[in-house]
Parts: sequence; C-alpha cells; structure tokens
Amino acid sequence: MILEETYTLANGLTVPKIGYGTWQIPDREAPSAVRCAVETGYRHIDTAAAYGNERGVGEAVRNCGLKRDALFVTTKIPAEVKTAEGARAYLKESLALLDIGWIDLLLIHAPKPWEELHDPAARDYFAENRAVWQVMEEAVDAGLVRSIGVSNFTPADCDNILASARIKPVVNQIAVFIGHSQQKTVAYCRDNGILVSAHSPNAHGELAKNRKAAEIARRCGVSVPRLSIRWCLERGLLPLPKSTNPDHIRENADMDFVLSPEDMEELNAL
Repeated sequence: MILEETYTLANGLTVPKIGYGTWQIPDREAPSAVRCAVETGYRHIDTAAAYGNERGVGEAVRNCGLKRDALFVTTKIPAEVKTAEGARAYLKESLALLDIGWIDLLLIHAPKPWEELHDPAARDYFAENRAVWQVMEEAVDAGLVRSIGVSNFTPADCDNILASARIKPVVNQIAVFIGHSQQKTVAYCRDNGILVSAHSPNAHGELAKNRKAAEIARRCGVSVPRLSIRWCLERGLLPLPKSTNPDHIRENADMDFVLSPEDMEELNAL
C-alpha cells in the first residue's frame, strides 16, 4: 500500500511517499479533514503558517489515537518573513499552535515575498534567506525541528542556501503537475540530494481540462487526479493531494494501478 511506503531523506530520516495537503482548509474544518486522512492511512500532513490552520492540524494530530512519531508533520515559515527575528517568532508561534512536541519538516515557504515571487525585476533576497536558514539550523540543533528544507525555490535560490548551509535542505516543495513538469528544477534537486515534494498535483482542478491527460486516465480506468499523483510517484516525487471530501481523500491514496513507459512518455511530453 502506497501510504505505507517512504522516501529516505538526505539526513537519513524517512518521510511517507504521499502527504495530505491542507492549503485552503479553514482552521475549524482542519481537525475533521485531517482525522479523515489519518483514518484513511495518511501519515504525512502538510500545513503552513500562511494557511491559518496549524491549530486545527495540531488538534487532529494530538487526538487521532496514534503516537506522535507515527506521523510526519510539515509546516512553513511565511514567504514574507525574511529576518532572523521574524523567523524565530513564527517558529515559536507554529510550535505553540501545533502543540505536537516537534516539527518533522520546516520549510521556507518561498524565496521572495509572494507579491514579488514572479516579478523578474524583484531582488533575490539571498542574504535574508541565509539568515532565516541559520535560525532553522538552530531549531534542528535544539530538537524543535527534525528536518529543514525550502519551497518554491529555483536552482539559484537553492545554490544560495547550499553555499553556506551547515545543514543542507532535504526537500524543495514546488508546483509540479502534468503539463508543468519542472524538469530543470527536479533534475537539479535530484543531483543535490534534495527530495522534490509536489504541491498542487491536480493543478487546482485545472488538470481535468487537459484532454490528453483525461484520455490516458480513461485508458487506465482512473480519475485525472489519481493519474497525476501516480505520475508524480513514478518520477520519484512526493505528491501532496488536497481534498476535504472523504471519498476523494480515499481515492487519492488508491494507487493500485501502473503507468506504462509509453504512458509516462506521453505525459512527460505535455
């Protein structure tokens, strides 16, 4: 069963191959949604300070009936936080809201504030990201966090961290879905021992409009979201499907089908 399979991170720790994404799930709905995911078999829960649902996620983790070390919880320092003081404050707040003892994986949510992320004229924030990274390394030393990584980072942004990091990033969480394969960044991360986690594997529902993907999904007898999740797994990525619908939560974890080399070639070409 895919929910029982793991990847080994560069620091030797393991992470479940599929995570349950909680973006856009309100805090009041997070406990029931996460509980449903855990009951289905998910053992990796992805949240962020920016999602505003860390309290609800933590409540579900504490009350799910499993030992803490049976679950892997990821959260993120907001993209706008680019100072050591700000990073320490948000880490303290995340630990308090989650109230689960430790954070398994802490990420920098983006290399630049969101409003500047896709602006070619925006500055790089290299020095600021290094300062935030140092705080994250200190959190690992203190036992507050077990692994650290980045999100939405380009190879250049990763190079900046790697150049001075005492503890290297083990994950880069980026948008990857059929038709947006991010081959350059995925290859870079693989070469540098960084696992790529794929948020938005269903392209926020837009992937269903891709006629070729829909055709291959029909051929395989699966939904387009399940096709995209399997495609991510075949590429060695860690997908983070998101849904509050119990049926979809279960379906997204059903990977009892394979993609042929021909299917993968067609999907990679989109």
